[in-house]
Amino acid sequence: MDPLSVISEDLAEIDGQIADIFRALSNGFQKLEKIKDANRQSRQLEELTGKMKECKRLIKEFDREVKDLESRNDPATIKMLNEKKQGMVKELNSYVALKKQYATNLENKRIDLFDGPNEGFREDNGLLASSMTNQQLMDQGNHMMDETDQAIERSKKTVQDTVNVGTETAAALTAQTEQMSRIVNELDSIHFSIKKASKLVKEIGRQVATDKCIMALLFLIVVGVIAIIIVKLVNPNNKDIRDIPGLAPPAPTRKLLWEIH
Repeated sequence: MDPLSVISEDLAEIDGQIADIFRALSNGFQKLEKIKDANRQSRQLEELTGKMKECKRLIKEFDREVKDLESRNDPATIKMLNEKKQGMVKELNSYVALKKQYATNLENKRIDLFDGPNEGFREDNGLLASSMTNQQLMDQGNHMMDETDQAIERSKKTVQDTVNVGTETAAALTAQTEQMSRIVNELDSIHFSIKKASKLVKEIGRQVATDKCIMALLFLIVVGVIAIIIVKLVNPNNKDIRDIPGLAPPAPTRKLLWEIH
């Protein structure tokens, strides 16, 4: 029998779900090593990332259950549960690191390399240079240097604009990530509260059912007592019905003096 089941059935259920996800992650990464196509690798990584997010949510729920049980269990049990949670976090982090490694390798495969300038263009420039005078060559050189300086300035501006856009994009992504993290935490808290409310509703339902049974039993007892009283009043000489404790027996019929004579 699972020792967690003795402590809490909810903890045992969450632990089983986390163990299933860890097995799925292990099998998924083994399968990823055999995939050669980059698109299939990307889809497999997305699927494994979704499983890791679900595992993170379950570990948070496990931690909440442990904190809820702290007041009802001894320190040794709580220590064991916290160590188990730390083991879960450590194993999940190892899969996260493995996922990052595969993602980096996949990104490196997608880098495109471009060729340098055309050799024919340099040959044409050589032919033109041989037919120019020294002054023309100097003028042409100065003109090319001016164009090069302008091109460099344009490149610097483009780089600066790119850096600014990248900075703004990174800031926006950071803000969105923090917002998503807060939303996920709130959803986890709502899920946990709903689960606790369901437990309370079930307990209240059981108490109401017990109260109804007691009320029905009391009603039957009262009806029985009333029935016995009615029978004793209607037929006071019936010896088959015992007197009710606390209820005075019916008074005997009095005979008048003139009836004796």
